[in-house]
Amino acid sequence: MSPASRTSRARAQLTLKEPPASVGAKPGGTLARINLQFNPSTLELSKTTEWRRTPSRMAAESALPEFVGSGPRQLSLEVFLDATAKHDNSVEQAVEKLMKACVPTKASLGRKKPASPWVRFEWGTARTTSFDGVLSSLSVTYTLFDVDGKPLRATCQLSIEEASVGPAGQNPTSGSRTARSTHTVVAGDSLALLAWQEYGDATAWRVIAEANDIDDPMALVPGTDLVVPGLGDEGAEEEQ
Repeated sequence: MSPASRTSRARAQLTLKEPPASVGAKPGGTLARINLQFNPSTLELSKTTEWRRTPSRMAAESALPEFVGSGPRQLSLEVFLDATAKHDNSVEQAVEKLMKACVPTKASLGRKKPASPWVRFEWGTARTTSFDGVLSSLSVTYTLFDVDGKPLRATCQLSIEEASVGPAGQNPTSGSRTARSTHTVVAGDSLALLAWQEYGDATAWRVIAEANDIDDPMALVPGTDLVVPGLGDEGAEEEQ
């Protein structure tokens, strides 16, 4: 069999893993694996960088941008499910597995640190689109039903936001990982992105959530000032 033939047979899959038990740790065991029936026709990969400019009233040209950091990768793809050949429950079973990636795992609830599973998309030898992340959005559209109302076809749109990053660096606003800083929320902000920018670790968003008494990490109001504690500052009282 030629290398081209082997490559053409590669099937894409999604793997759900237990989230890390602590900041900087690796994900745990596999919770579920979804072998996609049909390989995606397109994959949308995005990554952002953040720059800071200091305006100068006397400068004839704009100030040089200062690199603050780069955001996590975001992978968006469409998953097509079909059970018209067998008329079984495989479509709903696959959707249920995807839904599990949107809720905290039992183990994380037991640790009193709720966290949803980490998700990894893998397809053959692809590397840029294969990384550990969290499911940031999921929508399911059922398009065909059996006579008893059982879904036979569905199209799932999902986005995976990178969670696994390199070694944490210094807090770019303070120069120290144990200092506190503040951040004003703007449209599109998320606690995971802020944690990545401040700590170099997207999974450390809970530190910021606890410091600001945030129950819903997705409900950030633009214009709100958030306290960003250093990782070595957890639980400490703020200096007066």
